[in-house]
Amino acid sequence: MFDLSFRACKIDREQTPPRWRIKSMVTNNSPDNKPLQTASFVIHATRGVIRDQAIRRKTMFVLLLCALILLLCGSTLLQSTLNPADHPARFILFWIFCAWVTLTAILLAFFDLLMVRIQARNARRELRENQDRASPASPPEGP
Repeated sequence: MFDLSFRACKIDREQTPPRWRIKSMVTNNSPDNKPLQTASFVIHATRGVIRDQAIRRKTMFVLLLCALILLLCGSTLLQSTLNPADHPARFILFWIFCAWVTLTAILLAFFDLLMVRIQARNARRELRENQDRASPASPPEGP
């Protein structure tokens, strides 16, 4: 009825990959058809967060909001679950995680501060260069 022989898909020619490979594969349109590695994805996602100021600030906001929610829940709702006398490992791990989220937000804020300073310095330099090009050379003042 339909002739689909013109579609020479690599998937049709190969056998079905093992079950463990199916879980690690992500849609990938590269010519090599390599599965996307977790480490590679994390690196690219991190670059995206670091390079874009809006995403970086949204990430800082979400991290601080999560840290605040963890702080409030750990102090009130989860107080019996996180009792250090009954569950010391849970108590320590919960507060280490809370500190890690807070420290991540602080480091992103520090990085954002440095990036804003670099952008301001570059803008001042560019403005100074534009003013120097626009203004004619003035004769030296003096007697």
